[in-house]
Amino acid sequence: MRFKRRSSDRMIAGVAGGLADALGVGAPFVRAAFLTLASIWGLGLVLYVALWLYAYEEVGDGEPKHLDSTQKAGLAMCFAGAMWCFEILGWWPHPALVITVATLAFGTAALIDRAGSGTVAVLFDPGAGAAGRVRVAMGVLLVVVGVTVFATTVGPLFEANVVVMISAILITALGVALGFGPMVRRLVADLARERNERIRQEERAEMAAHLHDSVLQTLALIQRTDDLSRISMLARHQEQELRDWLFGTAPAPDADLMSTALRQAARRVEDDYQVPVDVVVVGDRPLDDPGRSLVAAASEAMVNAAKHSGAARISLYFETEDDGVSIYVTDQGKGFDAGTIPLDRRGIADSIVGRVRKVGGTATITSAPGEGTEVHLRLPVEA
Repeated sequence: MRFKRRSSDRMIAGVAGGLADALGVGAPFVRAAFLTLASIWGLGLVLYVALWLYAYEEVGDGEPKHLDSTQKAGLAMCFAGAMWCFEILGWWPHPALVITVATLAFGTAALIDRAGSGTVAVLFDPGAGAAGRVRVAMGVLLVVVGVTVFATTVGPLFEANVVVMISAILITALGVALGFGPMVRRLVADLARERNERIRQEERAEMAAHLHDSVLQTLALIQRTDDLSRISMLARHQEQELRDWLFGTAPAPDADLMSTALRQAARRVEDDYQVPVDVVVVGDRPLDDPGRSLVAAASEAMVNAAKHSGAARISLYFETEDDGVSIYVTDQGKGFDAGTIPLDRRGIADSIVGRVRKVGGTATITSAPGEGTEVHLRLPVEA
């Protein structure tokens, strides 16, 4: 089947590019194959002219064919097998020449295919700077010398000069590092820069989504209400949520911890009674059955403070120690005389003191008229 020569992005007549599109491989590899065949008595030049006569040209380039890695490997094996047959038939004019040309051609093709033609073009780019051109030229020269020396010394395996071979390999490696090292370094730096930029974009998108779902929604609710206490509560909830998100202190949704349960209880009191609750947590422990009783008692203490103290704010302090945990619920309200508790406030004795004592803890209530109230709940570790 005839193939179409490239009308653009071609180096000579578009034969190599058109054949690459038809085969589904990179054009640099097809050009490398022509150069390698040209080292065998000019076979590549003859084949290039024959394919130029065989192919046709139209305005505009068609859609190139695409092969997977297995198919590309098959084409490479076919070419390598053909070259091996030429060597068996004795058509190679000089093995060193063919090996050198093939190594340089396909090595350069691989670099161009992976990183673009910038490394080769720097030799002819007036804006690249003299230092860049000299560096690449010296690198290419060392690669040529190293490959040539290696190819000329590789005869039968046991007749090869090991010292010369190692020297050739080192010269080649030095040439690759000198000529292409800066390009590889820039490529790695570009990849790292792109990765960092992608991470920053993802973080900005996450921040924008969080602000939309939280802050903007709260501001919309504030605009639709005239209740000052409601506005204050919404602002406080949003402040706490934003602080948790910024400083990473927000509890996980399924966290089975005492601090999580206490924060949830404080939020319920705020929602039900419109009284702010300041929560301070120092340490944490798993939420077991005794811990649940302690949280329930603290919740009852906060409810009592919100309902009866008249305080504008309640404080909740939770601390873990070596020998137990402590919870303090404090308000600066009107206080009361603990010895004359009204009948309708028996919840203090039953829901707070009694509940904590059942699990081996203690509850101490300190209060006086006009001096506020402090409820201290303590649970030993052994409980």
